Amino acid sequence: MPELPEVETSRRGIEPHIVGQTIANVTVRERRLRWPVSKDLDERLPGQTITSVDRRAKYLLINTTGGTAILHLGMSGHVSIVPRDTPAGVHDHVDIGLASGHALRLRDPRRFGSLHWSDDPAAHWLIRDLGPEPLGDEFDGHYLWQKSRGRRVSVKQFIMNANIVVGVGNIYASESLFLAGINPKRAAGRISLHRYEALADGIRGVLERAIRAGGTTLRDYYGGFGEAGWFQQELDVYGREDEPCHRCDDPVTAIVQGQRATYYCKRCQT
Repeated sequence: MPELPEVETSRRGIEPHIVGQTIANVTVRERRLRWPVSKDLDERLPGQTITSVDRRAKYLLINTTGGTAILHLGMSGHVSIVPRDTPAGVHDHVDIGLASGHALRLRDPRRFGSLHWSDDPAAHWLIRDLGPEPLGDEFDGHYLWQKSRGRRVSVKQFIMNANIVVGVGNIYASESLFLAGINPKRAAGRISLHRYEALADGIRGVLERAIRAGGTTLRDYYGGFGEAGWFQQELDVYGREDEPCHRCDDPVTAIVQGQRATYYCKRCQT
C-alpha cells in the first residue's frame, strides 16, 4: 500500500503540472472504488481552477476555487499525467482533464482507493479525527509519551494508529523502532519519555529519507510517473529475516503483530 512517503512523492510529482490549470472535463469510467466516487464530482470540477495540491496523511487534497477533491490511492493506485487523448486501460478509472491538453489519471487495479468531493476537507469524515503529521511541529517525543500513558498495546501498533500519528505504516514503523533501539513488542505505556524522543526522531528521519528516495517499491507501488521508489535499498530490518543486523550481525527476527509482519533485532532493540 502506498504510505506517506509514496503519497508525498506523488504529490510533488503532479503538483507542477496541475496547479494553476483549469479543469476542462472529468471522465469517471468506474465509480465503484472502495467507496463510490462522489456523484457530483464530474459536474462540480469542470471550470474550476486548481489552486494547490496538499497531502493529509495518505490523502491527496486537490484544492480548487470551488472545493477540494480528496484522493486516496488504496492498495495499488497511482496517479499520472497523460495527454487527454491517451487511450484508457482497463484499470484507468478517472481522468481529470486539464486546459493544458493533459489529464490527471487515476489507475487503481484493486479498486481500494477513493475519490471524494468536499467543501471543507478538514471536517470530512475521512480526515477530521486523524492525528498530527509526523513531519509537522505538533509531533515530538513528548506528544507520544503523553498519548501512550496507560496503554498496554504494543508500541509498534501504537505508532501505526492514525488517530495517534498519521503515515507511520508497517515498513516505516519497523525501521523507526530499529533506529530508536526499541523492541516492537514493548507496551506503549511502559516506554520512557527519553526513548519516545528517540523514536520521534527515528520516525521523522525514516520518513524524510524515504521521501528523498521516492518511496519504497514493494509489490504494486510506483511513483506518479511509473518510476520505482528506491528506499527499499536502505531498509535496515524490514524484509530481512535471518539476514545479519546492520549493527551487531545477529540475524534479524520476524514476527506477526496485528496480522502484519514485524522485523527487528533482538540484541539491538530492547
